[in-house]
Amino acid sequence: MTPDEIDAYLTEERMCRVATINEHGPHLTALWFVWHDQAVWIYSITGSQRWVDISRDPRVAVLMDSGHDYFELRGVEITGTAEVVGEVPRVGESCPELHEPERLIARKYFDTDQMPYDERHAWLRITPGKIASWSFRKMVDQG
Repeated sequence: MTPDEIDAYLTEERMCRVATINEHGPHLTALWFVWHDQAVWIYSITGSQRWVDISRDPRVAVLMDSGHDYFELRGVEITGTAEVVGEVPRVGESCPELHEPERLIARKYFDTDQMPYDERHAWLRITPGKIASWSFRKMVDQG
């Protein structure tokens, strides 16, 4: 996919899979996300295995993929590092860096402009080190 196609795809997709590393090996979870400012933003439960893993080793892999039939398949794989942004847990203290990710996730998943805070979640920003993409739809388009 082109960079513009990747941006459009990541903006519209609703689910991602995040792989972390721990002493037992990889750990994989499905999560909601938003794509903003060339980063994946995840509102993660702070007591999760994922949170523990990232606190020990911030390297992650993130996969967004879709399609049912072979010539519909497409996706994006991101490898990079995760970092905490804002307070832990998130209770709504002013954090300009979170204004847009919170607005985006509130609209995308909660159909509101107000971010719901539950004192169990906090923000992770995943900064890509590498982005790989594919679209089997292009195989059909090219004949």
